[in-house]
Amino acid sequence: MSGPARAEEPVRGADAGRAFRVARRRFVAGVRIDMGDLAAELGVDRSTLFRWLGNRDRLVAAILMSLTGPAVAAADARADRAGGARIALTAGHYAQALIDSSFFQVYLRRESDRALRLLTSKASPVQAHVVGIFERMISQERDRGNLEHALDPHDLAYLVVRIVESFVYADTITGDAPDATKVRASVAALLHAQV
Repeated sequence: MSGPARAEEPVRGADAGRAFRVARRRFVAGVRIDMGDLAAELGVDRSTLFRWLGNRDRLVAAILMSLTGPAVAAADARADRAGGARIALTAGHYAQALIDSSFFQVYLRRESDRALRLLTSKASPVQAHVVGIFERMISQERDRGNLEHALDPHDLAYLVVRIVESFVYADTITGDAPDATKVRASVAALLHAQV
């Protein structure tokens, strides 16, 4: 997963932007986001920080989303194929980036239940964000004539993301080891692609 220098900033205003960058740097350094500590570092009270960034879950979700776009783009840049093979390779490379990301793995181990809720449920915008990224890729491949499937792009993207989640968070969900090769193979099977 990409670091802060290449990530989008989802907040407005100079002070809010600075606060978000400090929080994201802490997260990427493997430090647990604590709103009191963050407010103290910024020299503001918690109510000001809340007004700028929302509550802790909203902030962590925004950080995760800001890192997702660059991570998927980097994975996609490595997928030198078209159609379903592009989607499968991108999903596999993205999954491997999540598995290899030390700060992301620290976050998952430290806050597994809360992390899974933020990453994989409707209680947070993170999953919808990732689905949207893959939906755009699938639509792009479909528009280019490289992909045909009975399901619409949104439903396919949702399934792709659920496959990524299933194998990346396998240790937390089932106790199995995370495995990006299973992501690639499963998405290729879903999309009838050879990789």
